[in-house]
Amino acid sequence: MNLKLKRSDIKQQSSIQITGSKSESNRLLLLQALYPEIKIENVSNSDDSQLMTKALASTEEEIDIHHAGTAMRFLTAYFATQKDRETILTGSKRMKERPIKILVDALNQLGANISYQEKEGYPPLLIHGKVLNKNKVTLKANVSSQYISAILLIASKLENGIVLTLNGKITSVPYINMTLDLLKRIGVASTFIDNTITVNPKREAIKNTLLTVESDWSSASYYYSIVALSKIGTTIELSSYTKNSLQGDSALTELYKSFGVKTTYKEQSIVIEKIKTISQETSIDFDLANAPDIAQTIAVTAFALGLKSNLTGLHTLKIKETDRLEALKTEIEKLGGQIKITNESLHLSASKKIKKHMVIATYNDHRMAMAFAPLALKVPVEIEDYTVVSKSYPTFWKDLNSLGIEINK
Repeated sequence: MNLKLKRSDIKQQSSIQITGSKSESNRLLLLQALYPEIKIENVSNSDDSQLMTKALASTEEEIDIHHAGTAMRFLTAYFATQKDRETILTGSKRMKERPIKILVDALNQLGANISYQEKEGYPPLLIHGKVLNKNKVTLKANVSSQYISAILLIASKLENGIVLTLNGKITSVPYINMTLDLLKRIGVASTFIDNTITVNPKREAIKNTLLTVESDWSSASYYYSIVALSKIGTTIELSSYTKNSLQGDSALTELYKSFGVKTTYKEQSIVIEKIKTISQETSIDFDLANAPDIAQTIAVTAFALGLKSNLTGLHTLKIKETDRLEALKTEIEKLGGQIKITNESLHLSASKKIKKHMVIATYNDHRMAMAFAPLALKVPVEIEDYTVVSKSYPTFWKDLNSLGIEINK
C-alpha cells in the first residue's frame, strides 16, 4: 500500500511529542525482566518494543520477533541465562538473513548452549538456558554495538559478572555507554577502560526504581531534515529531550548546524530552527560510526538541498533491515541523484534537480520510509509500504500531517 505526499510547505511553528527511545526502552525492558522491581515510564510504542515486551512475557517454546533486530540480539542473550528453559528464537525471512554468529559464539564462550535450526550463523536459534559460570569473553571491536550490549545487559546476573575485551577500534561507543549508564542507574557497577569492559555481579535486590525513557533521537532526525528543507525562521518544538542524552543520535544537534539548523534546549524539549541558507558549494562530510542510524536522513537532506556529501563509518548499515547503502543508492538515483558506495561509505554528488512523483521503495525498512518523506517539501513523492514506520514510530504520518504536509492514501 502506497502513500502519496503532495508538494507542501509546513507551518512556520509546530510542536510534536515523540515516543520514548526504542534503544533505551528495549534495554530497560530486558533489565526489568531480570529485575522485576524496576518500573519504566514513557516506553516506546514502536513495534520492536511491543515485540520485546510480548517475547519477555511469553511462556511459549517458540518466539517469533519478526523484523526486530534489537530484540533478536538482546533476547538471544536473555534466554541463554534462563536455566532449564528451551527456546526457539526465530523471525522474518529477512531476520533469517541477518548474521548472529558473532553473538552466539561469544555467549557460547561464556558457557551458553545455543545452536542453529537452519543455516549456520543465522536465526532461527535453539537456546538451552543454563547458569553461565564463565566470565571472560572477547569480541571484535567493530561489530554491531547490539552484540556488545546484549552481553553487558545480562552480565550483572551472572555469578562472576563479565570481563569483555574488544579487539580493534570500537564503533558505536555511545550505544555501549548508554547500556552501561542504564546499568549504573539500577546500581550495577562497571568500568570501561581502554578496550576492556568489566561489569560486576549484582547480588543484592534492587529497591523500587522508576526509570523514564527519553524520547527517541533517531525519530527526531526526520524533523531536523524537514526544518533544513524549510524557509528561514521555521521552527519545530520536540518533546521530551534532555541535554545530557544517552543516545548517540543526539549528535544531530551538532551535525545539522551544517544544514543551517539551530537547536535550543528548553526544560523538557528542544526547539529546532532554520537560521540560514547553505551555499551550494558546501560539502557535507561526516564520520557516522557513532550514529549510523541517521545516515539515511542526512543523505536525503543533502540530496534535497543539492549538496555534495561524503559519509563514512557506515559498515553496520549492510546488515540492517535491508542493505541500507544499496537501498539509498537505488532510491536516490531513481530521483535523479548520483551516488557511489563502498562497504562502509557513501559519496553523493551535488544535484540540481529532483524528479517528481517517484515511488520510493522502502525494503521493509522503517528508516527508508521516514528518511525520504521530507522530500515532500521539494517535490510530490510516493512512499511504498508506508505502514513499515510502525517498527519504530507508529504515529509518524499523523505527526507529519500535523506540520502541514498533505498526505493521500
